[in-house]
Amino acid sequence: MKFKNAWGMLVAALAVAVLSLPAMAKPYDLSVDYVDIDTGKMKTTGIGYNGSSPGPTLRFREGEEAEIRVTNNLDETTSIHWHGLILPYQMDGVPGISFPGIEPGQSFTYRFPVQQNGTYWFHSHSGFQEPDGAYGSIIIEPKTRDPFRYDREYVVVLKDKHPHSGARIMRNLKMMPDYYNRQQRTLGTFIDDAARDGLSATLFNRKAWGSMRMMPTDIEDIQGFTGLINGKSPEQNWTGIFKPDERVRLRFINASAMTYFDVRIPGLEMTVVQADGNNVQPVTVDEFRIAVAETYDVIVQPKEDKAYGIMAESMGRSGYAFASLAPREGMRAEMPALRTDSPLLTMADMGMNMNMNMDHANLPGMTPNMPTKLGMAETNTTPDMKNMKGMNGTGKMGSMGDMAQMKKMGDMGSMGDMAQMKKMGDMGSMMNMPAQGNMANMDHGNMPGMGNMDPAAMNMGTDTNSDPFYAPGSGLTPKAANGGKFLSYADLKAQKPRYPERPAMREITLRLTGNMERYVWSINGVKYEDAEPIRLKYGERVRFTYVNETMMAHPMHLHGLWSILDNGNGKWNPVKHTINVNPGTTVSFETEVDAPGQWAFHCHLSYHMASGMFRKVIVEGGPQSAQATGTEGS
Repeated sequence: MKFKNAWGMLVAALAVAVLSLPAMAKPYDLSVDYVDIDTGKMKTTGIGYNGSSPGPTLRFREGEEAEIRVTNNLDETTSIHWHGLILPYQMDGVPGISFPGIEPGQSFTYRFPVQQNGTYWFHSHSGFQEPDGAYGSIIIEPKTRDPFRYDREYVVVLKDKHPHSGARIMRNLKMMPDYYNRQQRTLGTFIDDAARDGLSATLFNRKAWGSMRMMPTDIEDIQGFTGLINGKSPEQNWTGIFKPDERVRLRFINASAMTYFDVRIPGLEMTVVQADGNNVQPVTVDEFRIAVAETYDVIVQPKEDKAYGIMAESMGRSGYAFASLAPREGMRAEMPALRTDSPLLTMADMGMNMNMNMDHANLPGMTPNMPTKLGMAETNTTPDMKNMKGMNGTGKMGSMGDMAQMKKMGDMGSMGDMAQMKKMGDMGSMMNMPAQGNMANMDHGNMPGMGNMDPAAMNMGTDTNSDPFYAPGSGLTPKAANGGKFLSYADLKAQKPRYPERPAMREITLRLTGNMERYVWSINGVKYEDAEPIRLKYGERVRFTYVNETMMAHPMHLHGLWSILDNGNGKWNPVKHTINVNPGTTVSFETEVDAPGQWAFHCHLSYHMASGMFRKVIVEGGPQSAQATGTEGS
């Protein structure tokens, strides 16, 4: 009797042990191939997975163990990065940081636990293979039901397909940074501006931009692309089928190399339920902007028996993608009128609504070792950004109208006070820098043609009622085509806090810098190859603050660790893997350092990353059990 009881207990214990093991997901085999990409108007040779671009959608369930065998059929090294997935660093797929890469003719098997749910994507992290077509989507189903209801779902992957290869684009940008800018100012635009603003203001504006060797149209580095949705051009019309009254979940992924898209579905409101794979409290919008590498999940409910258009216009209005939602195959939605008035950058996007000359070390709440000098490595600081005078709750600059208050923040003085500028570091070389790096710290008053600057003529703008994640008066602040609700980062609130709320132990400030004329992009004025790694300690909570001193938006992606965006919602701050930082703004996020190893940290604009806006992050310490290895084979 005792033997039977003991045997029964052993069987029960074994059953519990087996059930507690992670289930093996369906194994995937991916081949990396040269493929033909046909947009209807052009055919190019690119790179894809399993013979196509985009690659397949990989589906997993939270709690499973993923196994993906990748075979390289190219004549160059390749890799796959699982964008936004939390996994052992050796499985992250970044050659030179997490593994050596996959040589031609070789295979590598990625194995990792699936610890999350939501919408993600994968892409090559080798050379310019991603811009050339090496990308695909990932859907991870939750262990339990989602907190929102839907009847069917579609992945909607946005892409900017260019007729030139990524390597050729990079060569052209290094030779001539405005090579692909098809919206440069002309005699015609001069006449239009003079009729609207007056001749004097228009002449002043042109002189000022010319003296800085910049263009207010420099919003998109790459134009001349065809916008794709799920690999289909607007003429090829990808179509998702629905039945009227169904709730349809659309999983938007921006897999573009360089293009931000403004997305709308005329006639339908969109309820945003996820951002970067993490559930958010539902917010209903008419339009949203999706930065490169971001994902948004929305739910729509078409009521009528007709086709609806998915319209995605580029932020600079130089291109678009289009697709249809329809009740039957073969239907095509009517395309809405394109917005042809492309936005223009303003002095606000140069950081001129910020305190350009202030000595940051003297700001209340800032410490003397704040990085201010061009060429410094990343510096740890410990200020309370939320309590800084002149800063709002998100750590960004508030309205600059109260100059008396600004005097308390630092000696604004004369715009040409070089003694004050010296406090910020040796800016001598910066005075001759003819490009957009370090705009916030440049002495514009001493630049040719800038001595008697008229802010009104320069269209600086001071609107403080716009999106707080854009500089007040920015030319990039979006507006919905129908005049309705446009999504802001400020609208995002986590459905549930991912981590207990606690103060950060330290802060690291990262200045996003660059030289457009040389097409060099950097962090704190230092390119990746010249920079020291950022070192974090396992178990600490660290606050990062981006200060964008360029006139470009940068989608910043930290591998391996979640980025808790500080948007003023406290414990409900949303959790993301990619954070967009607009020109002339300061944005903060915090991260719980809970993944040991080495991680990439970079701007996700392909040619910015390739030209230096990149760092290695080393997480020191942590459990050895978190380490894992992949397997190679021929």
